[in-house]
Amino acid sequence: MDLVTIDDIRAAAASIAGWVVRTPLMPVLWDDDLLIKPESLQPVGSFKLRGATHALAGLPPAERERGVITHSSGNHGQALAYAARIAGAPCTVVIPEGAPAVKVEQVRALGAEVVLVPPPQRLHEARRIAAENGLTLIPPFDDPRVIAGQGTVGLEIIEDLPDLDVVLVPVGGGGLASGVATAIRELAPEAAVIGVEPEYAADAHQSLAAGEVVVWDEARTYRTSADGLRTSLSPLTFAHLRERLDDIVTVTEAEIAAAMARLVRDARLVVEPSGAVATAARLFRINELPRGRAVAVVSGGNVDPAVLAAAVTA
Repeated sequence: MDLVTIDDIRAAAASIAGWVVRTPLMPVLWDDDLLIKPESLQPVGSFKLRGATHALAGLPPAERERGVITHSSGNHGQALAYAARIAGAPCTVVIPEGAPAVKVEQVRALGAEVVLVPPPQRLHEARRIAAENGLTLIPPFDDPRVIAGQGTVGLEIIEDLPDLDVVLVPVGGGGLASGVATAIRELAPEAAVIGVEPEYAADAHQSLAAGEVVVWDEARTYRTSADGLRTSLSPLTFAHLRERLDDIVTVTEAEIAAAMARLVRDARLVVEPSGAVATAARLFRINELPRGRAVAVVSGGNVDPAVLAAAVTA
């Protein structure tokens, strides 16, 4: 299986320049050796804009005109809807029932057609609609173009902090972690790239331990508040992580909520549970991590206000 290269990521950086925010590395008050990369500051509130923009930019004009489709719990759907609106392309997003209402409504507000389905049917329904209507499917993570786009997060981290020791990155479907690990492994091979998962959706941790993709069903993964990390790896992302990720640690729901509260109060960031897991690992699992200067990727901030309020006031 061909893996994404650093040249692919550099090409993605060129294609998204001017369309995607180059987020800074921000110091935090509570840890002098930690910097955070707030992808929550993207126009659609998450890193997903990078992969969606790069994938859409690479389509022939005729394909863009016919339209694009994806399946998403919300963030990739928002990203593709936004990129498609800018490009003047029709967009359909298949969203699993139970996704946060704030994400569903924002996808609609960005002009995309929303199709709600039971979670196990999301990929099948997206493929069916694409085939019947001649739409181009842009997956949320299982696509080299998307992985390359997400890898620009790692490229920017190294450009801003070339002597770092550790990068902490959330793992759901594995697109972000695959891209970031690719960039870091090539440009800073001495640095460790550590994935972070909720313990209620730790299928990637189990997959890497087993040497094959292990899929957890919705009854297990829907226990976590980190809705963006409920998706299992694909063979493509598994191949990237098996070769390029150093380790995966897991965090509890209480630790995720506490990290959210810390980021809101002390870093003045709005962050969703999925976006807080990397910071949670640094806060609560530091003894399981390599020492040194660390960057934690805050992957998104599209959070239901009630969830945010509960975390902050707990």
